[in-house]
Amino acid sequence: MNPYASAGSVSTVTASVSGNDNLNGDGKGTPRGDIGGRRLSTAEVTRRLLTYVRPHAGSFSISFISAAISVVLQLYTPILIGQGIDLIISTGQVDFAALFPLVRTLAFVVAGAAAFQWLQGYCVNRLCYETVRDMRIEASEKLGRMPLSFIDAHPHGDLISRVVNDVDQVGDGLLQGFTQLFTGVVTIVGTLVFMLTISVPMAIVVVLVTPLSVLAASLIAKFSNRSFVDQQRIQGQLGGYIEEYVGNQKLVEAFAHGSDAQEGFDAINGQLYTAGERAQFLSSLSNPGTRFINNIIYAVVAIIGCICVITGVPAALTVGEVQTFLSYANQYTKPFNEITSVITQIQTAYASARRLFALLDATEEEPDAADALELSDARGEVELSHVDFSYVKDRKLLQDICIDARAGMRFALVGPTGCGKTTLINLLLRFYDVDAGTIMIDGHDTTDITRASLRRSFGMVLQDTWLFEGTVHDNIAYGKPDATREEVIDAARRARADKFIAALPQGYDTVIGEDGGSFSAGQKQLLCIARVMLTDPAILLLDEATSSIDTRTELQIQAAFDELMAGRTSFVVAHRLSTIRNSDCILYMRDGVIEERGTHDELLARGGAYAELYNSQFAEA
Repeated sequence: MNPYASAGSVSTVTASVSGNDNLNGDGKGTPRGDIGGRRLSTAEVTRRLLTYVRPHAGSFSISFISAAISVVLQLYTPILIGQGIDLIISTGQVDFAALFPLVRTLAFVVAGAAAFQWLQGYCVNRLCYETVRDMRIEASEKLGRMPLSFIDAHPHGDLISRVVNDVDQVGDGLLQGFTQLFTGVVTIVGTLVFMLTISVPMAIVVVLVTPLSVLAASLIAKFSNRSFVDQQRIQGQLGGYIEEYVGNQKLVEAFAHGSDAQEGFDAINGQLYTAGERAQFLSSLSNPGTRFINNIIYAVVAIIGCICVITGVPAALTVGEVQTFLSYANQYTKPFNEITSVITQIQTAYASARRLFALLDATEEEPDAADALELSDARGEVELSHVDFSYVKDRKLLQDICIDARAGMRFALVGPTGCGKTTLINLLLRFYDVDAGTIMIDGHDTTDITRASLRRSFGMVLQDTWLFEGTVHDNIAYGKPDATREEVIDAARRARADKFIAALPQGYDTVIGEDGGSFSAGQKQLLCIARVMLTDPAILLLDEATSSIDTRTELQIQAAFDELMAGRTSFVVAHRLSTIRNSDCILYMRDGVIEERGTHDELLARGGAYAELYNSQFAEA
């Protein structure tokens, strides 16, 4: 079952319900995996990131205050050191009476700066991790509101990468960005003030030369930004590729395509390497470039300071004051160095944020109307009137489908692969909405019924099974979590699954692995059938539900289905026509059109396409 298509509201047992009919993704010409949307500017990304930070204003404020106190204490340290140097005049001429209290004060200042620096780090980490948690929750909830067509049209690995990897990258960027922002702003302002109090001319020199480092860093960031965008995009593509091949490893090995799969991986991985190498190289130029400029600034300050000490021009300074000024000049340029040193993480974070926001901005499934009907105790009357539908708007699939199913009737859908049988089931469940016509349940248009209550009225068993990691009991009770153990056992018994469950090490408490673990295809199908039997739905949708079961077990299951379908409306998609002989109406479909309809005997007597198909199977048997 697709967990994002109103998870838990319909008893399904598949990883996808799109079948073979959706061959073209979203049908809008969008490349598979490209969510698209407007590319956000850096300012827009920053503004949206701050909306996630705002709820954690407490941690933000404490972090900033702690950073301010820590930086002020650190800036006070050079003053104490400079005063201490001036107290050491020469050999034998040291003012110990004044020096010892100065050293004691220096120790307290250093300890206080370290303590507030730790507090700042703690609050920044908490702020970032809480922000990342909120982002990931919102992204997960967003996927839950997306239509099934969106999930079908995009590689699952890429969607997972956006929710997991990209959110982590945003968190790392926030952590580094806030850490440097808090300390950097206070450091720049503080050192500038202190430098102005010591020597205005020297402070002006530092301020005038520093923008060169900022200019160099911004130019490099501009050229490297595109490479980081490409890097994150290819990483998502690689995640989708790995998810696809790992999930189908048995088929890859069965068809001896291991080397081909590896070649495909190597190709994408090579693209990721190239993009990552280019991004890292360009961004790595930023830090040494700014350090070079800042070292020039330091050297200029040292030369001017020496001139001031010797000549008193343009200002009379002591050796201690020059040392203090050099410390401030170094600290003034330090934030620029630190910011450029983490520019890689920040740019990666912005590239990841754009991918995340593209997901969050994607068009959601249209919500239920405010006055939508909550369907309960459905009778099972189903009517399709002149229904048209296509995945790709210029390629028709279902055309003028009309079905009138009274409560308790059994309908069978047969026809060649791709004729629209599974699509018809998708429309009944409103995984997709019709292009024209109406679908009525108990006299109500399905668009006027809440999706959750509509899907609770259906029980669906598909050819592809879906079991999650958990106990056998939990898997059977998936559609009815409050079911008692007795109810679960009774459902398993009616599905003929109780015997093999009893042979398991812990019976119903046996934990099975993801997607059924080591269970056979038939055993997994039996568990899925038991799941639907437990929910006791008003309408049954069976899509090749017994295809993975041996003939003897199929006869037992068919008897159980006959019991389950008694008095319930059912739609059965089948290729083995022997299983649908007792249907009240058989619909033969081809190219999205119902070509023939009637009972088994009526269609055989007509001698049309159904009779030809049935006789071919009988002859093969």
